[in-house]
Amino acid sequence: MAKIEFHNVGKRYINGHVALENLSLQIRDKEFLVLLGPSGCGKSTTLNMIAGLEEVTDGSLRFDDVEVNSVPAHKRDVAMVFQSYALYPHKNVYENIAFGLRMRRHPQAEIDSRVRAAARSLDIEHLLERRPGQLSGGQRQRVALGRAMVRQPAAFLMDEPLSNLDAALRVSMRASIKALHQSMQTTFVYVTHDQAEALTLADRIVVMRDGVVQQIGSPDDIYERPANKFVANFLGSPPINFIDGVLQDDGNGLRFRRGDLSLALDDSTRRRLSGRAGQSVSLGIRAEDVTEDAEDVECRLVGQITALLPAGSDQFICVQGEGQPMFFRVGKERSLRIGERISITVNRARMHVFDQAEGTNLKLV
Repeated sequence: MAKIEFHNVGKRYINGHVALENLSLQIRDKEFLVLLGPSGCGKSTTLNMIAGLEEVTDGSLRFDDVEVNSVPAHKRDVAMVFQSYALYPHKNVYENIAFGLRMRRHPQAEIDSRVRAAARSLDIEHLLERRPGQLSGGQRQRVALGRAMVRQPAAFLMDEPLSNLDAALRVSMRASIKALHQSMQTTFVYVTHDQAEALTLADRIVVMRDGVVQQIGSPDDIYERPANKFVANFLGSPPINFIDGVLQDDGNGLRFRRGDLSLALDDSTRRRLSGRAGQSVSLGIRAEDVTEDAEDVECRLVGQITALLPAGSDQFICVQGEGQPMFFRVGKERSLRIGERISITVNRARMHVFDQAEGTNLKLV
């Protein structure tokens, strides 16, 4: 399969609920595409349409330029890995992995070769005689991956496959899935609500909300150049800080102003937003895009520390300023106290400026 294409695809249920609206998307051959968004945004519906588990009610879904709207699931060359693993509890690992091949009547020698090769690559060869109830969550997930691998599908579909695992195991399984994609050179479509999974695994990310695509791009594009406030807020930990205010021309170019707070914009942003003086905007500042250096006196925030949040190699602080809490990353070696007033210099070139009403990123318009 070279590509999977959605042409103005929609999904409407009998009760009138619209789960997906006017989706146009090309999934490239051999890429790792992640569908990212909150619950109910349409990402699992999109995946199930590819698998043939959900009917396309509007538009056209095509595999290699051939429409598959009416092609049943068992005739699509795809393999799906579910959140629940969906293993047969009465069968051992070997039989769980081999099940799909037996149903397709492959020769026993080929089945054995494929099962053992998949088990070796996933480091579960020593578990082949065990049943799912004797395995850890991470081991069961590897078995589910192995069952999909042996089919040698044209596309892998994964629906929140790591959500039942603990944090440490999720990290190691991400590495395993990434390595699997690189070794198999097959198209992967992966659904998650976890931004860390999306940013570490994807070649491209599709951010979705209420059945509508908000932005498509590489992890860097999505994080560094979010299309709107929703995308900016959905990616980043802690979430991006938003401050509502207005653009003001002080005679030396545009600035952001909210009450007594006045922050200078970088030259590129001033040029791009020239003529927008008086517009109500939301300024977006990520936690890492600040410093305590006082050199840029034209782009400083002052506030009181209300919480200290150590996070391993990082330290985050909550600062009360401009009538709202804001979160910033500071050096771990820095000794700070709750109640202390602090001056934060914002990297003006990395500030985002969003239209307050529409939410669009004005730096991308």
